[in-house]
Parts: sequence; structure tokens; C-alpha cells
Amino acid sequence: MRAVIQRVSRASVSVDGEIIGACGVGFLILLGVAKGDTEEDVTVLAAKIAKLRIFEDENGKMNRSLADVGGELLVISNFTLLADCRHGNRPDYLAAEAPGRAKELYELFAQTVASLADCHTETGRFGADMAVSLVNDGPVTIVLESADLKRRKG
Repeated sequence: MRAVIQRVSRASVSVDGEIIGACGVGFLILLGVAKGDTEEDVTVLAAKIAKLRIFEDENGKMNRSLADVGGELLVISNFTLLADCRHGNRPDYLAAEAPGRAKELYELFAQTVASLADCHTETGRFGADMAVSLVNDGPVTIVLESADLKRRKG
């Protein structure tokens, strides 16, 4: 499972010109579900993101979490995060999980991270062609892999 976390001032996602999800100050999370990902990947990744301290404190240091700033989440599925561009010029997506299982884990992730971060959370629409708008604050962008987090844990 791969997540791209962007610290945002605001973000929104639209389908067919209609905003279906939005957040204010917080994180925009793009989530890619890989073949073989499990509920453990969801838990490990959501727990790390919920505690991630990438908001500035009174001394200008990135030392505050989402909860510390009363932040919000916008979680969007993005299978293209699993693109393999090593061969040729057209990426393949063979590492991405099948849509049915990917949707199940994506929805579980959104619920889990919302619960652990204890904050307002909205989502995109799985499988839809979405338009994402955001104001990246910093810019601060972090990439996390559940496999890396599990290796460090064990």
C-alpha cells in the first residue's frame, strides 16, 4: 500500500464537475492498493499517518499532528501510484490490486485513518475519473509504503 500525503490548506475532489469531497487544513491522501495488501497494511499505514507530525509549532518546527491542529482528511484512491515505468514508455499497473479488493481496502483505510486521527474525513469515488484541486501548504509531500513500515516494526 502506497500513500502520498500532502499537507494542504484546502483540497477538493470533483466528479463530472460536482464536488464530492473536500477538506480544509489537513492532509490530502492519495492511496494506491497493491496486490497482496491486507488489513495489516491498512492498520500500519493509517496509524503512521494519524500520528504524523508535519505541521509547524510555535517555533516553526514540524512538530504538530493532524489532531494538534484540528485538521481534516481527504482520501482519494489512486491506482496509478503503483505504476511500473522501468520498461518502455507506457507504465504498467500489474502491481495494483484488483478493483474489488482494492475498493474494500481503500474504504477500510479511509474509515481507519479517520478513526485513529479522530477528524472529519471525506473521500473521492473509487474508480471514477476525478478532478483533484489542492493548495499544498509548504509544499510538504510525504510518500509512505506500508511494506517499509511493517519491516521497521518487526
